[in-house]
Amino acid sequence: MKFHKKALIAALIALSVSVSGCTDIAGNPMDTDGSEQNQETTVAAKDKKDSGESKKTTSSPQAAASPKLSAARDTPAVRVAKSVGPAVVGITNRAVARDFFNRKVESTGVGSGVIFKSDGYIVTNNHVIEGARELIVSLADGRTINGELVGADEMTDIAVVKVDAKDLPTATFGNSDEVVVGEPAIAIGNPMGLEFQGSVTVGVISALNRTLELSDRRVKLFQTDAAISPGNSGGALVNADGEIIAINSAKLAADGVEGMGFAIPINTVETIVNELLEKGYVARPYLGVTIFDKQTAARYGYQLTIDRGVYVFQVRLDSPAGRIGLERGDVILSIGGKDVNSVADVRNEVSAHKVGDKIKLKYERNGAESEVEIILEEMPQTTNDG
Repeated sequence: MKFHKKALIAALIALSVSVSGCTDIAGNPMDTDGSEQNQETTVAAKDKKDSGESKKTTSSPQAAASPKLSAARDTPAVRVAKSVGPAVVGITNRAVARDFFNRKVESTGVGSGVIFKSDGYIVTNNHVIEGARELIVSLADGRTINGELVGADEMTDIAVVKVDAKDLPTATFGNSDEVVVGEPAIAIGNPMGLEFQGSVTVGVISALNRTLELSDRRVKLFQTDAAISPGNSGGALVNADGEIIAINSAKLAADGVEGMGFAIPINTVETIVNELLEKGYVARPYLGVTIFDKQTAARYGYQLTIDRGVYVFQVRLDSPAGRIGLERGDVILSIGGKDVNSVADVRNEVSAHKVGDKIKLKYERNGAESEVEIILEEMPQTTNDG
């Protein structure tokens, strides 16, 4: 009886060893058959496991945040967001306005901008920085830096801001003359403010050379259905190759209208930016007259009875128009051989020329038509006339 009890205990111990294995004093699994080969295999497996755990714990957060994407997921929008996104900034404009009782009140607006030089030069819209008492630039890395206005151009709605920083991420300008209708368009900016900073929307180029008249200015823009909301102004419109093809500028806001955003072609932007960097302003030719068409006259409470041309309301004596003898009451009929019937027509024809150009100007006075040659001069920076 005693023999059978000992045999039973031995059998149970053997079964326990075969099922669970043995542990050393530290509780680690031990080799049950004592073979050197199995010990080496166990050690190698443990080293391999430890090595794998070490790789997991030492992997960088950037690698964890940037998983490898399949070809289907790695779209142009994904690549553009990664490459161009860091160069898009937020611009807060703190300006002083007047309330209903003519008291000074501080107003704050937020727009977007694009870094184009690593030492802190940023392109944005003129209406983003207009009237600013203070400009604050919010970088994609979380920093906020005070900005300084380098120069602005109201006519094209372009401005350049400078921040005191080095080695900033920059965007690459493309060639807007090569843009075609239907190609992808990716907008990056800050719709509705910095809470949604760096938002990416995707669409296509809907049309080229859309002509809009804004405050008597006629501008040519790209049209896109990529969502552009307040706060996107001054942000980037990018092609599938990651090149800036335009700067977002306006959205057509009307009941029942969706997907109609407008952006300034980058070739136009680049020309303006270069002048702003060089002079702080854009040198433009001018006539030196204040003019009305029927619509602008009605806006100021006047009624015009002319059937064609534009009415000369005022002439600067020390201007090109004053030097050739234009007077109040004259009606300008054509400039450079092209008929002009609105304020926008006149501005468009004059701006198509350069300072110093000689052009033909036809006008009517007391029912008689005359044609003269006029030399265009640089518009003084203190005037806003025609």
